[in-house]
Amino acid sequence: MKNLDWSQLSFGYTKTDYNVRSRYKDGKWSPLEVSDSEMLDIHMASTCLHYGQESFEGLKAFRGKDGKIRLFRAEENAKRMINSADYIMMQAPSVELFTEAVAKAIKLNEAYVPPYESGASLYIRPLLIGVGPQMGVAPAKEYLFVVFVAPVGPYFKAGFKPVKMMLERVYDRAAPNGTGHIKVGGNYAAGLKAGVIAHDKGYSTAIFLDSKEKKYIDECGPANFFGIKNKTYVTPASHTILPSITNASLMILAEDMGLKVERRPVPVEELETFEEVGACGTAAVISPVGQIDDLTTGKSIHFGKPGEPGEWSTKLYNRLRAIQYGDEADKFGWVKIIE
Repeated sequence: MKNLDWSQLSFGYTKTDYNVRSRYKDGKWSPLEVSDSEMLDIHMASTCLHYGQESFEGLKAFRGKDGKIRLFRAEENAKRMINSADYIMMQAPSVELFTEAVAKAIKLNEAYVPPYESGASLYIRPLLIGVGPQMGVAPAKEYLFVVFVAPVGPYFKAGFKPVKMMLERVYDRAAPNGTGHIKVGGNYAAGLKAGVIAHDKGYSTAIFLDSKEKKYIDECGPANFFGIKNKTYVTPASHTILPSITNASLMILAEDMGLKVERRPVPVEELETFEEVGACGTAAVISPVGQIDDLTTGKSIHFGKPGEPGEWSTKLYNRLRAIQYGDEADKFGWVKIIE
């Protein structure tokens, strides 16, 4: 294991030893190649640079108390990348190629998997880009699939503590029938301005409203939104929301723990009726929200006791992490041990 100060890691890039690559050309994917270079050599007319043919995923591996490395729901990430690629006319790696590449990247960089109870994990970034040169707007004929990894700390600096968020009423992250439901870079680029404004004003991120009517809760910046009230886990349903694998897992856990689950449109006025609110995703797992400010109306909504995460958010967070780290039996078949 590398001699890193695991407790001081941020959610940022740290160089590791190897990455894994495959190229799609002449109708087939090449065998996986191992590289120690951090650079990609691509044509200046690649479609990823000009026409946004790009998709990526994010997933994590965890070192358990037993020293074993566990990978969480990689097949679901593979399926989501296939869905993203299909929507923007890219050739996607199969579920088998995707999971083989992810496992290989973890094994090659095993020394960078943080120790148990360090608060850190190994973040895995599969990347798919169009590299075939095109001048006209058309899908590429060649694609590059890369998997690299980095040890990371918590996404939000506060860790599992309530954060403040800003309600965003001006900017949109995705069009009503656009690419909000897939994981492509354009969605994140569209959300950058609102995110920077939120950070400058002292908020962890911005909560976007639906881009059609500005009436419903959409995404929490880079994560899904959920609210809890009356023993019910509520999360928005919309074509502009990325289907989070973490959120899908939390919904299953919530039902298993006795909560009712509702996936439906969430009017912005409903915010003040929730007992707990949180953002969830691979990076943050769960980030409890203690306060949401609407700078347009001047209204500030508070959730739970100041400085304390909610009861159900805490239970869900602890249960999901227990499964990911192998502290609880994985009765859902979500975890794969990397031998």
